[in-house]
Amino acid sequence: MAQTYWHRCPWLVLLCACAWSYPKPMYLGREDVRNCSTNPPHLPVTAVNTTIRLAALRQQMKAWNLSAYIIPDTDAHMSEYIGKHDERRAWISGFTGTAGTAVVTMGKAAVWTDSRYWTQAERQMDCNWELHKEVGVSLIVSWILAEVPDGGHVGFDPFLFSVDSWEEYSLKFQGSNRHLKSITTNLVDLVWGSERPPVPNSPIYVLPKEFTGSTWEEKVSTIRNHMQKHTMAPTGLLLSALDETAWLFNLRSSDIPYNPFFYSYTLLTNSSIRLFVNKSRFSLETLQYLNTNCTSPMCVQLEDYSQIRDSVEAYASNNVTILIGVSYTTYGLYEVIPKEKLVTETYSPVMLIKAVKNSKDQALLKASHVRDAVAVIQYLVWLEKNVPEGTVDEFSGAEHIDELRRKENFSSGPSFETISASGLNAALAHYSPTKELHRKLSTDEMYLVDSGGQYWDGTTDITRTVHWGTPTAFQKEAYTRVLMGSIDLFRLVFPAATSGRMVEAFARRALWEVGLNYGHGTGHGIGNFLCVHEWPVGFQYNNIAMAKGMFTSIEPGYYQDGEFGIRLEDVALVVEAKTKYPGTYLTFEVVSFVPYDRNLIDVSLLSPEQLQYLNHYYQIIREKVGPELQRRQLLEEFAWLEKHTEPLSARAPHTTSLTSMWVAFTLAILSWSS
Repeated sequence: MAQTYWHRCPWLVLLCACAWSYPKPMYLGREDVRNCSTNPPHLPVTAVNTTIRLAALRQQMKAWNLSAYIIPDTDAHMSEYIGKHDERRAWISGFTGTAGTAVVTMGKAAVWTDSRYWTQAERQMDCNWELHKEVGVSLIVSWILAEVPDGGHVGFDPFLFSVDSWEEYSLKFQGSNRHLKSITTNLVDLVWGSERPPVPNSPIYVLPKEFTGSTWEEKVSTIRNHMQKHTMAPTGLLLSALDETAWLFNLRSSDIPYNPFFYSYTLLTNSSIRLFVNKSRFSLETLQYLNTNCTSPMCVQLEDYSQIRDSVEAYASNNVTILIGVSYTTYGLYEVIPKEKLVTETYSPVMLIKAVKNSKDQALLKASHVRDAVAVIQYLVWLEKNVPEGTVDEFSGAEHIDELRRKENFSSGPSFETISASGLNAALAHYSPTKELHRKLSTDEMYLVDSGGQYWDGTTDITRTVHWGTPTAFQKEAYTRVLMGSIDLFRLVFPAATSGRMVEAFARRALWEVGLNYGHGTGHGIGNFLCVHEWPVGFQYNNIAMAKGMFTSIEPGYYQDGEFGIRLEDVALVVEAKTKYPGTYLTFEVVSFVPYDRNLIDVSLLSPEQLQYLNHYYQIIREKVGPELQRRQLLEEFAWLEKHTEPLSARAPHTTSLTSMWVAFTLAILSWSS
């Protein structure tokens, strides 16, 4: 309709061109990627030469009589984020994305990763590597079967495979006449040698009691009661995930970037508590805190981290049964426990209990989000002033918001690498700029910032997308529909014990209605100074049912490849809903307090209920964050907040835009007449 209107009035186009000056959008080409089809191949400066590394690895494979070697992207605790010491796949391939699996044969090397990282992989890998743009064990095994001869051995480090993943690989190899071979000596480590970063050795400290919902003794008692009530009544519980041990003992450190953890295992029984860790990292006060100088059931026995496999094997030789969560326990521990002595669950009871925050935990996490909102609002105000001056790029922006968070009380740095993405880079859902590779922010383009903080009282994660100039009609519609999806899920009332995957379509419905969608998950759990992605809470197929007291993100998005990306992310607390009739129903309470970009909202698309929710949310932001800004004398930020949380008014579709054009046209004619 708009196109027909302008084509009928070409003189009006000329008039408007004289009356207004529209900024011209600047579209830059994609950053350099490899081209292996040329002779010689073209490699970007960001590509890593892996020829020598692969040759050395193949020498080790030959010594172990292997035809192939699988290199996952995790550590011995199935961590999502891993320490520099454990970045084996990144070192051998050059590809540093956080998701992907590498396989090396005697003649080829390949990486499998998902769409978030395809461009990054093409920038970082040399032509020794194939990139496979589909993921899944079946695809990896099919490739291996095509490359490995009959009778060949496929090696893997059992401490880098969960029980689940090992069983999946084992099943796929059945009947193939290729054999999986567990090798506890990691071959990449042998090749990496002295260049490998050292194991972290910073102090392990006690989280002050004012920042914990329960004492470690209370948590141990709760877990033991859970074990006794289990149908199989296991005598021992093995904890492998790093956040399990950190949460259980209220201890923290810094072994993993952005995650306050330390390398450890716990073996908890009804009569003993065994913590496997580097003992030298504890102060005298921490040793006293853990009651390490006694042997009662509430005293912690410290054992060396490296002895976990031998100790579990020795414990399993007794008349015992051991409960494990197969999602986080490695095959390296699983294979030394007799199967008749195993009790398996998808997740350990610690994971399930930790997911539901008590009232103190909830209050702490909410408080961290108020301070975090102050930092984000300061950043948005800073951007509004500096982007038009041309002085901000993606990298300097990321550095600035990280620094603002570090200045907040109880800060322990960012909770993940800040995603600061302008224009076409925002279409890469997990793009992060570097000092060498980044784009300048412009008022002509969309800008997406996904960032979070670690505070002693909580972990935060929030995404906002903004445009300081004149967005296109499609950009406004896409943004508004992403916002509508977020609102629809926040407003939802659903029965207790409903799984997230059953309701996540509400976040997509407004996009689906017009043929749009997004390719990532709709949300994830979040911890109290723990994981920014705290499983098993969320909206994916393998997440547990929602329960009162859980925190989850809600983050729909839309990505136009090569042009722009949109994501809106807020953290929500699952609370009991008030319903007309009796019953146990749940809903979401928002705990992120930063307004959305009014410049990108097409109010005409919002239903009355969505508009009412949005204005109520803005009132909550004023009440929660406004007093904090005033208390700190952040008057410019307070004025910005007041302006950006003014109630939005409903209007009929297209009325305002056509009226404004007619008024402008009339004024121009009158000015000509005079």
